[in-house]
Amino acid sequence: MSPRIAVVTGANKGIGFATVRALCKQFNGDVLLTARNVDLGKKAVEELEKEGLHPKFHQLDLNDHNSVVTLRNFLQDNYGGLDILVNNAGVSSKSYSAFPFSEVAKVITKTNFFDTLHVCQVLFPLLRPHARVVNVSSSRALLALKECSDTLKVRLTDSNITMEELTSIIKTFVDTAQKNHHKEAGFPSNAYWTSKLGVTVMSMIQQKELDVKGSQDVAVNACCPGYVRTDMTNHQGDLSIDEGADTPVYCALLPPKIHQPRGKFIMQKQVVSWEA
Repeated sequence: MSPRIAVVTGANKGIGFATVRALCKQFNGDVLLTARNVDLGKKAVEELEKEGLHPKFHQLDLNDHNSVVTLRNFLQDNYGGLDILVNNAGVSSKSYSAFPFSEVAKVITKTNFFDTLHVCQVLFPLLRPHARVVNVSSSRALLALKECSDTLKVRLTDSNITMEELTSIIKTFVDTAQKNHHKEAGFPSNAYWTSKLGVTVMSMIQQKELDVKGSQDVAVNACCPGYVRTDMTNHQGDLSIDEGADTPVYCALLPPKIHQPRGKFIMQKQVVSWEA
């Protein structure tokens, strides 16, 4: 029987790093710490090894299709499947403060939404029965929803929205942002918020798609880790990285055959209503 395996993306620091730490202590299986930068990823593994933990490392760059496929092949060849996927990797607007909004909208939505969706599309065929998928979102997704026009609110809270419709909406946001017309088109003012809105709705759709296929107890949820002291928040948050990992880890370790939460948005280990 193949050993169980958990994968955490963007895990060389911050919430991803703390999620790996917690899973090493609580998950009965191997934990794969992934990062774009090999040196930083291996250094993170060494730090955890000093704590007596034993994560493994694999390079993963969300922006590189070959990197994603290489990870998939590694998992298939060495584990025959996937038990936990925590999609934590992402970027914030802070990194692009000197760029025009048109460029920020493209870059942020590509990494946080489209590239995360692509990782899922490549890795989901490996999900075993009872697998857990955690898409790290943000409370800003709710603020983004509130900023949307009434027409968009209806579409983005419709339980029957499809992935094709969602990707079309996010693409339209990027297109209208190229001429700074996104607000007039009914979209939020912030690219990061919009990307996390996309991630949250994506999670709901993924659960529905898996259920239709008869997914054998696979659960997908989006979650907000809280306001955490990381590079992304200029270390101004209320929570430590380990406290920030609590909700992602809770979602990753949901027990088998649990009825809920599935396809939900979770904050502080509680389901939050997805409405404007």
